[in-house]
Amino acid sequence: MVVITLQRNKCIGCNYCVELAPKQFQMSKKDGKSVLLRSKDNKGFHTLKNHDHTIVESCEAAAKACPVHIISVKET
Repeated sequence: MVVITLQRNKCIGCNYCVELAPKQFQMSKKDGKSVLLRSKDNKGFHTLKNHDHTIVESCEAAAKACPVHIISVKET
């Protein structure tokens, strides 16, 4: 299981996550912040649980590139 978490309220809209992991992230046209696709929101923490381990590499690259460090990727 892969668990990806995004603290959306701290997003500055730099777009790195979309460039590095476009299948998991996109930018909102409403507020210019990142959206973690198919995630569930829990008090500002948007979490995606996925069994597809092929997304780990791109999501880890997005997490490392994020200047405000609001993306986490965990494998279980």
